[in-house]
Amino acid sequence: MLRKLKWRTSIILIGFIAILQNQALSQTGQSVSSKHPNVVFIIADSHRGEALGINGHPFVQTPHLDELARGGIRFTSAYVTTAICSVSRASILSGQHRARHKINDFTTTFSDEAMQQTYPMVLKKAGYKTAQIGFLGVGKTPLTKYFDVWDVQIPWMTKEGLHQTDNVTKKALEYLDQQKTDQPFYLALSFTAAHEVDGQNGNPATYMVQERFKDLYKDLKMPVPTTAAPEYWNSFPDFFRNDKNIGRGRWNGLFSTPELYQENVKNYYRLVTGVDEAVGKVMEKIKALKLDENTIVIYTSDHGFSLGEHGMMGKWYGFEKGIHVPLIFNDLRPAAKWHNVKSDQLVLNIDIAPTILTMAGFPVPAVMQGVDLLQVMQKKQPVRTHFFYEHTVFASPMLHKVEGLVSKDYKYFNYTEHNFESFYDTRKDPEETKDVARDKKYQKKLAAVKALYEKEKRAIQ
Repeated sequence: MLRKLKWRTSIILIGFIAILQNQALSQTGQSVSSKHPNVVFIIADSHRGEALGINGHPFVQTPHLDELARGGIRFTSAYVTTAICSVSRASILSGQHRARHKINDFTTTFSDEAMQQTYPMVLKKAGYKTAQIGFLGVGKTPLTKYFDVWDVQIPWMTKEGLHQTDNVTKKALEYLDQQKTDQPFYLALSFTAAHEVDGQNGNPATYMVQERFKDLYKDLKMPVPTTAAPEYWNSFPDFFRNDKNIGRGRWNGLFSTPELYQENVKNYYRLVTGVDEAVGKVMEKIKALKLDENTIVIYTSDHGFSLGEHGMMGKWYGFEKGIHVPLIFNDLRPAAKWHNVKSDQLVLNIDIAPTILTMAGFPVPAVMQGVDLLQVMQKKQPVRTHFFYEHTVFASPMLHKVEGLVSKDYKYFNYTEHNFESFYDTRKDPEETKDVARDKKYQKKLAAVKALYEKEKRAIQ
C-alpha cells in the first residue's frame, strides 16, 4: 500500500512539473514576443553616403529617409570595409571583415557553421520568423532552408513592366499584412537600385528608371566634381590608368561626355528617390498595422558610388565616394531613447550585426568583429579612429587589389600587386586631389601609418 502511494505521489509530482514546464515555455514565448522587437532591415545598392536631403545634399529628394533619420540615429561617417556588393553584404551579415569571413567573390556562400552565426540566424534560433525579399547578394546557392520566406529572384523589370524597386515594395507590404501573430519577425528588403544595369551584347551599362521618375531633376544641371577633370585621372600610375580598369571602362559608357554625364547622374539620383518612395510605403504600412509599437528599422547600402570622381564610375578603390554609405537606426518603440540624433562617429558595416542583436535583446557571437553602436553612443567615446580597408576581388588590370588604412584625417592605400603606395591628407584635402606618398613632408607620418596598417592587417584575421 505504501509503495502504491509513493508511486501515485511520483506520478502527481511528474505531472505537476510538466505543467510548470509548459507554463514556463508559454511564458517564455510571451516574453519573446513582448520584449524582442521585429527587425526590418533595408539595404539599397550603391547609395552614396551624402545622397540624403537631411545630410545637406543640394537637390536629391529623400523625404522618407529623412523622416526615418529624424526618428532615430543618423551616422554621418559610416563606411564599408570592402566596397563591392558580395563582400560587403557578407560583412554586414556576419559582422566580420573579409579577412575573417573569407567570402571574396560572387559565388562563395557561407558554410552552415558560419551561416548559423550571422545575425539573421541568431534571430531565427531565438524564435524569429525570417524573410529575405530581394537578393541576399552572397553566393549563388539558394538559402531557402535558413529563411521562412526566400524571394530573391526579382528582376530589374518584369514582363508586366513592374520595376524591381516597386516589386520588392509590393512583396514587402504583402508580407507585413500577414504578420498577425505575436511571433517576432525579421524582414530584409534588398533594392537593386541605385545600381546600373550591366551592358548587354557590347552595349554600355544603363540605368533603368521607373517611368514616373524619368522627368525628375530634368531642369537641373548636375554639378561636375573637381576630380572629374582629366588631370586627376592622368595623375594615376601607368598600371592603373588604362581602359581595362573597370572603373574607367564603365566611366566611358556612362560619363565620358557632358551629355552622358548629365543624363546618367540624373538617372542615378532618380533611382535613389525611387528607393526613398519605397521606404515611405513600408513605413506607412508598419504604422498602419501598429507594428511600430515593437519594431526597429535599419537603412544602409552595400557601398557608395563614384559619379565621375577621379575619372571613374563605381567604387572598389577606397576613395571617399565609394566607401561612404548612409546608415540609419530607428527604434520605433515608444520607450526608445534615441530620436533625431546625428552622430559623426567612425562606424562600419561590420557594426550593423552586433547593434541589431543588442537592440533585439540577444548576445553577440564572439566571432563578430564589429561593435554595438548604441553602447558607444551611451559612453560618448570614439568607437575607433581608423579602420582596415581591403578590396581583393579580381585582379589587375580589371580591378587592382588594394589594402589600406582609412581615418578621418588620411587614407593610405597599398596596391599590393604593384608595390605602389598612395597617401591622401584628407583633413586638408577632403576631395583627395593629391597623392602625397612621395612628398618629403609626409614621410614620417606615412611611416607611422604603414606600421599601423601592418598591425591592423594582422588583427583582423
